[in-house]
Amino acid sequence: MLGTVAKRICLVCGDVASGYHYGVASCEACKAFFKRTIQGNIEYSCPASNECEITKRRRKSCQACRFVKCLAVGMLREGVRLDRVRGGRQKYKRRIDAENSPYLHPQNALPQKKTLENKVVSLLLVAEPEGIFAMPDPTVPESDIKALTTLCDLADRELVVNIGWAKHIPGFPSLSLADQMSLLQSGWMEILILRVVFRSLALEDKLVYAEDYVMDEEQSKLAGLLDLNNAILQLVKKYKSMGLEKEEFVVLKAIALANSDSVQIEDSDGVQRLQDVLHEALQDYEVTHHPDDPRRAGKLIMTLPLLRQTAARAVQHFCSIKQDGRVPMHKLFLELLEAKA
Repeated sequence: MLGTVAKRICLVCGDVASGYHYGVASCEACKAFFKRTIQGNIEYSCPASNECEITKRRRKSCQACRFVKCLAVGMLREGVRLDRVRGGRQKYKRRIDAENSPYLHPQNALPQKKTLENKVVSLLLVAEPEGIFAMPDPTVPESDIKALTTLCDLADRELVVNIGWAKHIPGFPSLSLADQMSLLQSGWMEILILRVVFRSLALEDKLVYAEDYVMDEEQSKLAGLLDLNNAILQLVKKYKSMGLEKEEFVVLKAIALANSDSVQIEDSDGVQRLQDVLHEALQDYEVTHHPDDPRRAGKLIMTLPLLRQTAARAVQHFCSIKQDGRVPMHKLFLELLEAKA
């Protein structure tokens, strides 16, 4: 199984893929081409009939057809937006580093280990993706198919964003490509659900799937999602009762990804080191911000089994929807569903 993950091919040109980029398995060359095209807002024209074959050897021969192929296989413009602000983020990271430097503030100097763990939380806050919008078609009547199509489209776009987010988790990029993909294939639904849960904390008995897409009980019934959404609402109630903070949420989300149940891990020691860094960062945050509750970090970690159980339920439900065949699903969402099946 590991061999097939490592030898995934680029869906654009057929070269060896280096990972998921902008929603699809693709090589470094096609990733860079797509990013350059979107960021530069470049328009191409085909010198022939707009039907050029795009292969590893011929991918440079027609930029217009190559870009069309990128879009056709499912590359998403939304994924490039993360990279577009990466320079700004780096400046912010440096500012955080400078503000935390014991050389600038010797009176506030902390032990080196503690400073590093605080930095993990800061970096995860900086890397946290912005809100997402569903933009459902207002001219289409409400129905179970419309609701499920909207949710599947949202999930696919959030997956693109989450893959980009994972690359900013301290220590995650140091893992092998195969291990990164194994963790993502194992924990993707937990990440999606945790994001929905955190967005929903401010509301009562409603789930915020996107900034412009909130589901109440009636809408859940219409979509055939009442049981699943009630299970997710149990998580909302649990975290709401604990007063979950954003700092805790971003670390918990990274821990959920690192605590994969995947049996395909090549470097278990490397994954264990990643888990240790994240667990220690959470513990350090709680010691500093909730000194009156020494068990708070443990209580948060203990919510992860319920999150995993709810995620498994969601995967099972959407696999049934896939089998039914009435709801269109994008390639990345389909591929990750099939990896869980």
